[in-house]
Amino acid sequence: MRISICVGNYAQIPYSVTGLDISVYCVEELCHCIRENAFLIDVSIMNDRLVTWISKDCGLPELAKELHPLIHKKGSLSAFVTMLMDYVGLFDAEAVREVERTLKKGSGLSGIEKRKSQMDYLVKKKKYTAALRGYNELLKLWQALEEEGKEVPAAKVREAVLHNKGVAFTGLMMYKEAAQCFLQAYEIQGNKAEYQAFLAARRMELSEEEYIAFAAKQPESYDEILSLEKRMEELKKSWKEQPEYMRLQERKKRRESSEKQKYYDESEQITEALKSSYRSSVGE
Repeated sequence: MRISICVGNYAQIPYSVTGLDISVYCVEELCHCIRENAFLIDVSIMNDRLVTWISKDCGLPELAKELHPLIHKKGSLSAFVTMLMDYVGLFDAEAVREVERTLKKGSGLSGIEKRKSQMDYLVKKKKYTAALRGYNELLKLWQALEEEGKEVPAAKVREAVLHNKGVAFTGLMMYKEAAQCFLQAYEIQGNKAEYQAFLAARRMELSEEEYIAFAAKQPESYDEILSLEKRMEELKKSWKEQPEYMRLQERKKRRESSEKQKYYDESEQITEALKSSYRSSVGE
């Protein structure tokens, strides 16, 4: 068990983190905020207001003294945040390095690209519902900027947003919606990988008969469809070798034998775990 000792004071007046509109009352909350929103943090967080708050409100003049030169000698954002997090000691070294890598990766990115990176992180953590909300907001912002004649990132960024939105829908087994996203992504630059993802989503969405009828109307995609079928067969074979498949087969045997009560107990535990996972994914 890892125990963390609080550093400094709990401030009477909170600090509003620049660019995030999040209020924190101590340096631990500040570090947690930075870690959870690393994709959105930029150099605007490096300011005298923050250093003064750390010194006076949190009672940490030593830390403020170390951070001050990085602001006025134009130190890097990653160095500033790393120094802060190392001093506070709330997270282990690997977590701090992960934040550092994220900040370096985001250096020079536009606001839209940083927001996309945050949603991609949610997809990676399987928080699909929250990611979809973010992608929808991002696409609305993109449209508004275009209508106003303002600059937007390259087309490949929009393609990536739509692709990852499709991945999120796939994670929720909403294959029809996923297919629409992959097709929209394909239409931007004609990327074959996006079209293959579209076909795969349709394969999962439709029944066997419906998919055969759909494929028959796509003669120009014969090679891609054939390749997908081969891949599907490989995945089916691989699935039957996985521990999860073995467990499902064991549970099926229990349901059909005299061990029905054990089957029902396990089903209830699995259901509760899935409910808990869903609540977490939607932020409840």
